[in-house]
Amino acid sequence: MAKKTADDDPLAPLTLAVGQEELLLDRAVQQVVAAARAADADTDVRDLTPDQLQPGTLAELTSPSLFAERKVVVVRNAQDLSADTVKDVKAYLASPAEEITLVLLHAGGAKGKGLLDAARKAGAREIACPKMTKPADRLAFTRGEFRALGRSATPEACQALVDAIGSDLRELASAVTQLAADVEGTIDEAVVGRYYTGRAEASSFTVADRAVEGRTAEALEALRWSLATGVAPVLITSALAQGVRAIGKLSGARGGRPADLARELGMPPWKIDRVRQQMRGWTPDGVAVALRAVAEADAGVKGGGDDPEYALEKAVVTIARAARSRGRS
Repeated sequence: MAKKTADDDPLAPLTLAVGQEELLLDRAVQQVVAAARAADADTDVRDLTPDQLQPGTLAELTSPSLFAERKVVVVRNAQDLSADTVKDVKAYLASPAEEITLVLLHAGGAKGKGLLDAARKAGAREIACPKMTKPADRLAFTRGEFRALGRSATPEACQALVDAIGSDLRELASAVTQLAADVEGTIDEAVVGRYYTGRAEASSFTVADRAVEGRTAEALEALRWSLATGVAPVLITSALAQGVRAIGKLSGARGGRPADLARELGMPPWKIDRVRQQMRGWTPDGVAVALRAVAEADAGVKGGGDDPEYALEKAVVTIARAARSRGRS
């Protein structure tokens, strides 16, 4: 979920939303607009892109009104503003107008950093909206969505939902809302399976799980179903990489309780138990072979080969064979 500064008044003169996660950026805007319209139903909202905010436009939008109307001015992709417009914004930050809330959406990073620094120096209320690239982040987001709706969901249910839906936060949020509206009581893995069984079977993580377990035929079947239902090949290579790396990390760790290993390896305890079951049959050489196969497949699906599907099938077969390497001559 988006992280906010301690001063969390959505009607503060300036809100700065920083990051590249579109859903969280949109929510930051929606929160400000909702608060403004709760205070004044006739609030005027202007939502602008850099090409719409020319030099002088901001001064015009924020000039005093005879009717003293409340206004919300949203500037998207603020890092892309022209130098002259940035000067206008900085000048405004030095003397913000009453009854006006300025919302700057900034991607973060080096581009446009001067404006970012100026907004922070001006005391902006800041909301962090980082791109959620890690499965653990999406899992935490899903749990937070259930909590925000006052609903209880088991850890297994949250993981199943993330596995089924993938990396699209909008779809994850929508799925949580649907489950919360339709299901009474605690939401468990079986409920998620009933709602999203087709997608769960098509999940890139299902492909990875079957491959690292050495179940070649099932892994290939899951792979073909995933590709047929539109799962991006790059998501599959990412899942394969995570699955093999988890095997390697746990096989190289000293024994201990799942909770202790979870802290050491940066995995949730439930995943430690799952990987322990999957790692039977693996050897260090097998892990090395599998990692090379994943790297080759990744290059293949990103333009290094003519047939991404073949690259993925080859990787899945190699990984599944590596999973059965212990005890083979």
